[in-house]
Amino acid sequence: MTAHGVRIALLGLGEAGREIGRDLVVAGADVRGFDPRLDPPAGVERRADDADAVRDADLVLSVNSAHDAVPALESSLPALAAGSIWADLNTAAPAVKADLVRRLAGRDVAVVDVALMAPVPGRGLRTPMLVAGEAAGRYAEILGALGAEVTVQPGPAGEAISRKLLRSVFYKGVAAAVVEALTAAEAAGCEPWLRENIGAELAGFDERTIDRLVDGTRRHARRRADEMTAASEQLVALGVPPRVAAAARDLLIELRDQESP
Repeated sequence: MTAHGVRIALLGLGEAGREIGRDLVVAGADVRGFDPRLDPPAGVERRADDADAVRDADLVLSVNSAHDAVPALESSLPALAAGSIWADLNTAAPAVKADLVRRLAGRDVAVVDVALMAPVPGRGLRTPMLVAGEAAGRYAEILGALGAEVTVQPGPAGEAISRKLLRSVFYKGVAAAVVEALTAAEAAGCEPWLRENIGAELAGFDERTIDRLVDGTRRHARRRADEMTAASEQLVALGVPPRVAAAARDLLIELRDQESP
């Protein structure tokens, strides 16, 4: 299977699927697709359902949602061609990716776990991809030749998405903390000051900062637990639910209580 003339089925034609589909067509791939709610972009052949979309595909890209990852495979099973690749691009838990492998056991269809490592809008097929699974190398060869940025993560399906989700704990956690802090600062009348302060702090982050954050959190858990208790109380007084602040407080209390007497 080579990139030239490769037949690709695209399941899910939402924002991500449409952009990836357009780029695949421009790159010369033969693309067919299905979405129960949306029409395909120009150049992507519309198919009647999931099974119809995959019946003559060398590579299937499941780009719908974590909730639909397993149902999409189940509805496609009767028509999957021997030797094809099922690539799941959904942000589903590692256990879901492993379940896809189990459901295809005994069939000549390989599963590739694809973690999209940046937002797709504006990047399309050039969205950085981390891939794992028995056919990860074949996937990288096919899509790499079409212009995709693919990095192979050794290991079974689930290894790629595991790394993305662990990174998400940090990225989404920081985003939630910033939103909560700025909402409270706006209520307190000092949002511009805090926004500038947060920007300066984030601009100075490096590996040493990470070490200081981890070591300092453990070393000063007792004092910081009291600090975040006070911060949580302040947010309540400002009318802002202290979701992130309270979570930080609870973690610090747990670390404090683990200290030796």
